[in-house]
Amino acid sequence: MKFIKDRMLVIGMVAGAGAYLIYMNIPALHPAGPFLETLCRKIQPILLFLMLFISFCRIDPGQLKLKRWHLSNLLVQLCSYLLLGGAVVYALHTGSQLSAWIIRNRTLFEAAMLCMICPTATACAVVTGKLGGEMAQVVTYTVIINLTVAIVVPLTVPLLYPSAGITFMNAFLRILGKVFPLLILPCLAAWTIRYLTPSFHDWVGAHINLSFYLWSIALTLAILMSTRSIIRSSESIWTLAGMAAVSLLCCIFQFGIGQRTGAKHDCSVEASQALGQKNTVFGIWMGYTFWNPVISVAGGFYTIWHNIRNTRQLYRYEHGGKRQKASHA
Repeated sequence: MKFIKDRMLVIGMVAGAGAYLIYMNIPALHPAGPFLETLCRKIQPILLFLMLFISFCRIDPGQLKLKRWHLSNLLVQLCSYLLLGGAVVYALHTGSQLSAWIIRNRTLFEAAMLCMICPTATACAVVTGKLGGEMAQVVTYTVIINLTVAIVVPLTVPLLYPSAGITFMNAFLRILGKVFPLLILPCLAAWTIRYLTPSFHDWVGAHINLSFYLWSIALTLAILMSTRSIIRSSESIWTLAGMAAVSLLCCIFQFGIGQRTGAKHDCSVEASQALGQKNTVFGIWMGYTFWNPVISVAGGFYTIWHNIRNTRQLYRYEHGGKRQKASHA
């Protein structure tokens, strides 16, 4: 069991990619495809809800406090997103050589935008706890960045796609409809049972490992769906390679900046995870809902990169037994 637990994330990633490859190469399974896709899409939100619910059960409401690194991370995400988006908007309204180059590479610019603005993963608190960090700090940032995304993305998408007919209120309500059940409801549910049924609340909070196993299942499904989106993409191999490279650079950049920012406040694990680990399921949904659907593939690649990073960190932490090894992995 220890062998399996230490390699749970690797097993989940291999199982997810392998499951789709097996399905793809066995024609007899193809008629079940629509049902299986619907099942995966319904199970994923339930798993994310349960993970955050368990995390909130371990956190006292008084622990949710604003930290300096929250503002630093927020500025990194917002400034990067707005600079990239500003470049695309500039290119749409000018005819310079630089504008022509940006338009030719617009897919890569928007892929980077998606990777940068994508909010913190619901499971981030679980990984942070496993790495010896404070879950409350990460949960606080998860709430902040999700609410920020719900405002910033609806404001900017109409500028990128002026002919798509997307209004601020329409986009805002659609994003809020995704954020509320997966972020606010778990919080309300956890704090409700905290006061109504303390014994059940304490029992849930004591089983933190359950969150890790739920995350392993969610990871398997995320990798499966990411593999599907990458393989089924009609884009050229060069476009896919470009999005893979862009998402990898964004992943390295955000984990690195988060680690440097957090180190100033002795929160390198928390800040690094909050900035680098993304809710790619939500990001993929934003990609095909508000941007060019091709952009959602970048979220699939990012899923692979940030989970490889976390697998390495968890392995080093479990075998080194020191917080420092996790923060500098």
